[in-house]
Amino acid sequence: MNIIKFLESFTNEEMMRSEGSRRDSFGQFGKIGRNLALAAVPFGLATMTSKVFASDITATPATPTGALQFALILEYLEKEFYQLGLDSGVIPTGGRDEKVFMQISAHESDHVTFLSNALGADAPAKPTFDFTVGGAFDPFNDNGIGQATAYAQFLALAQAFEDTGVRAYKGQAGNLITQPALLTAALQIHSVEARHASEVRRLRGLKGWITGNQRGAGMPDATQAVYNGEEVTSQAGYNTAALFGADAGSEAYDEPLTTQQVVDIANLFIV
Repeated sequence: MNIIKFLESFTNEEMMRSEGSRRDSFGQFGKIGRNLALAAVPFGLATMTSKVFASDITATPATPTGALQFALILEYLEKEFYQLGLDSGVIPTGGRDEKVFMQISAHESDHVTFLSNALGADAPAKPTFDFTVGGAFDPFNDNGIGQATAYAQFLALAQAFEDTGVRAYKGQAGNLITQPALLTAALQIHSVEARHASEVRRLRGLKGWITGNQRGAGMPDATQAVYNGEEVTSQAGYNTAALFGADAGSEAYDEPLTTQQVVDIANLFIV
């Protein structure tokens, strides 16, 4: 496998960092996204369809190559989603929201480039994605539901994708343990995905981390699969809830998702 030098930087600290305290920054992360999330945002359908589309993505072998192939599929999905969001004009322009998503989009493009070059001839083809999930969503306002509602849907999907990505990369770490350079690269990407997840959740008016297995206000019921298992408080045989409480114990660590769990989530968006 031809491993290229890991991309220099996936983060722009000045862009992604709040200037004030955490309390102050809460108000800066997009009043539109926060207000829509805390209100009963109509999503067209109460839940996403549970139909799984044609399986363009399947469980990959538990090998370093398989882990990178799996990661590349997820990065394809995120790259296309954010680019379509920026192109559609659904993201409010001129403010922090647009800057955040421009930066996230650039990161996802870098991730795709890195993984594609690392895999070379073993890189899988990009699937065809349907971010409407068969018409359940209109995140790019293609059907004219209005920018505010469409953007609320875009934010909800972005949260689900980023929270999935964090847990998915953690779940693949064991498959890369024999390749230290690859493991280091994957963990660097993992840390960036975690920053993305935190930023998107704050844009929606939520805390930057997951409490228990709660998906947060305004998230469709079908996204619960992204959060199941996050309530675990036992780490390396120690129950963190014993001293810090169940909420703090669950918030302190993200739990890994298995390959099959991520495949089931991703296939909702693959035609």
